[in-house]
Amino acid sequence: MAVTVARLFAARSGARAIYRAPALSSVTMASRHFTSIKPIYTADVTATGGRNGRAVSSDKVLDVKLTLPKELGGPGETGKTNPEQLFAAGYSACFQGAMGLAASKLKISLPEANTVRAVVHIGKDSTGGLGLSVELHVSAPGLDKEATQKVVDLAHTICPYSRATTGNVEVKLSVV
Repeated sequence: MAVTVARLFAARSGARAIYRAPALSSVTMASRHFTSIKPIYTADVTATGGRNGRAVSSDKVLDVKLTLPKELGGPGETGKTNPEQLFAAGYSACFQGAMGLAASKLKISLPEANTVRAVVHIGKDSTGGLGLSVELHVSAPGLDKEATQKVVDLAHTICPYSRATTGNVEVKLSVV
C-alpha cells in the first residue's frame, strides 16, 4: 500500500518515489544472530546516483557506471552494470577462493580450470518487497562429481558471502 501511495504521489507531484522497507519485528530481530569480525581487509566503495549512477572504490580501481535493468523499469543501458551483476561477480570469485581452501582441507586436488558461475535473481518476496536468490553453478573438469560436491558443500560453509546470505537469501548450489 505504501509503495502504491508513494508512486501515485510521485507521479502527480513529479517527486521521486521512496520505498520504505517494512520494519523488522522484535521477534525477527531477536532470532537473528550477528557475528562480529576483526577486519583484515576493508573495501570502500561510494555510489552516487543510485541504480542509474556510478560506483567508485576509494582506491579508484573500481569505477563503474550503473543502470537499472529494463526488467526493473529502467533504461538498461549497454556498457553499464548493475548491483546484481556486481554481487554475482563478488560471490562467484569469493566462492571459488573458498573452494580452494575447502579442497585443501579435504586433500582433494582442485583443477585449475574450475569455474563458478553465479546467477543472481531479484524479484518480489512473500512480503511484497524485493529480495534476492542466487544460483551457483560449479564446474571442475577432471574432478568427479562426488568429489566436486564435497568441495562445494564445504566451501559453502567457508565462503563469507555464503555465510552472509544464510537465512537471508536462497542459494542453490549445483555441480555441472
